[in-house]
Amino acid sequence: MTGKMMRFLTIIFMLATTATGGPASARDDRPEVRITQGRMAGVSEGHINIFKGIAYASPPVGAGRWRPPAPPKPWRGLFDASAFGASCSQPPYPANSIYFEEVATTSEDCLTLNVWVPKDAKHAPVMVWIHGGALQRGTSASPMYDGAEYARRGIVFVSINYRLGVFGWLAHAGLSAESPDGISGNYGLLDQIAALAWVQDNIGVFGGDPRNVTVMGESAGALSVTYLLATPRAQGLFAKAIMQSTNIRAVPRLRESVYGMPSAETIGAVLGEDIAALRALDAEALIAKAGQIGFPAQPTIDGKILQAQVVDIFDRGEQAEVPILTGYNSGEIRSQRALIPPISSKPDAYEAEIARLYGPLAPAYLQLYPAADIAESQLSATRDAVYGWASERMVRQQTAAGQPAYSYIFDHCYAAARARDLCNFHAGELPFTFGRAGSDAALPPNWPEPVDPADRALALAMIDYWTSFAATGVPSAAAAGTPWPPYSDKAARMRFAAVPVVENDPAAAMFALREQVMIQRRCNGEQWFLVVTPLEPCPD
Repeated sequence: MTGKMMRFLTIIFMLATTATGGPASARDDRPEVRITQGRMAGVSEGHINIFKGIAYASPPVGAGRWRPPAPPKPWRGLFDASAFGASCSQPPYPANSIYFEEVATTSEDCLTLNVWVPKDAKHAPVMVWIHGGALQRGTSASPMYDGAEYARRGIVFVSINYRLGVFGWLAHAGLSAESPDGISGNYGLLDQIAALAWVQDNIGVFGGDPRNVTVMGESAGALSVTYLLATPRAQGLFAKAIMQSTNIRAVPRLRESVYGMPSAETIGAVLGEDIAALRALDAEALIAKAGQIGFPAQPTIDGKILQAQVVDIFDRGEQAEVPILTGYNSGEIRSQRALIPPISSKPDAYEAEIARLYGPLAPAYLQLYPAADIAESQLSATRDAVYGWASERMVRQQTAAGQPAYSYIFDHCYAAARARDLCNFHAGELPFTFGRAGSDAALPPNWPEPVDPADRALALAMIDYWTSFAATGVPSAAAAGTPWPPYSDKAARMRFAAVPVVENDPAAAMFALREQVMIQRRCNGEQWFLVVTPLEPCPD
């Protein structure tokens, strides 16, 4: 055989045996697995194998935009799983935002996930991470979400992308008319469900146990987990749930106005009546158009995927019967001050305004949020209205449903955060729950870095609690030396301060007030999320 013919056959062989995502190295030291779509090669880092950019669904893009995710397409040959896939299309964060992070590549073709695997994994517990970002921004490629520390502790760790903003959450009469179920919206939630289904079908190949999957998220990711607990479409796809800073506000119904909100289809029509014209727009133009109208990325109560408000689902005991771990940060609103409603900074005027807004509940409100320090009271009041009440309600109701529930508050103010008046800010726990605090691991550029030995010790304790909960359903950390009792034990809550400390029933007064506010607003047909209008008593 001539040299020219040999080179020709070599090229043909390479074309026939590499996936369209890019050629994979033929080196013997690259880990390979075969999943339902085909063979792929990842990379090794010490005792961990990593596989990135794996499609869990086929992307509905362009003319196919705003449809449920389709099954992933198989590939021929060996797929190169050494690099993250594109992040989902999104607007950038302002450059001065604490949450700013460079997102290298964005695309509507973004329904991918990544897997970190201990090399000796066999029937290992699995954690599936859903990133935050107000359902508008974010990416599984963030260095913050590196799964290596979990894999070093025996976890098969998965992180996912899902459609964001107008791409993931648009409800529209034109789209509902196309749907066999007559519904629209919730595409981002359907993506998350598709990713969990992919995990069920494939994670065993990596050594993970599909019967022991914990779904986990922060902020909008925690909100997503909350809706996964509420939707029947996700039943059986996970065994435990972790929610870091969730909320349970009311969201629109598909076609009816509810709680003072227009229907989801009415909101969608503001973007444009003609679905074909909207599909003809490129991603950047659509993002700009959605930004101009202030399109709210949020789930829709459509009667199929989401059958009712989360508060109603949990009140009826129809949520997933799984153990949960949930909590929030003591300083959530320090990085979200735009959420604070305007109110007088003078004590007498402040008390008069609270009396006007809360009526008979005003004394309880002022006991919790006194006029002695109005600025701090407003931070605390807004935190509890958004995050504190939601977390407390979920552990109470899951406990009432007979499931183990674990509650926490993150209350560790490290030096760099204190210097910027950002003690325990929203998402400030992430470097701790990912085991990155006190190390040389990369964080977003504007993030106040936790670098002290005490920060490192707390991070190691927290990731151990999270890992053990995923593995066994009971959070524990031998190095911390502090057992974490379930909520059912004297309304127990773990406070992550300089060291973990257990408290008993610390949120009772806050919950009683916020629950009564929610009940009165709900029975009067009002939204209960950050509403600043006088509270009317419920009709008899």
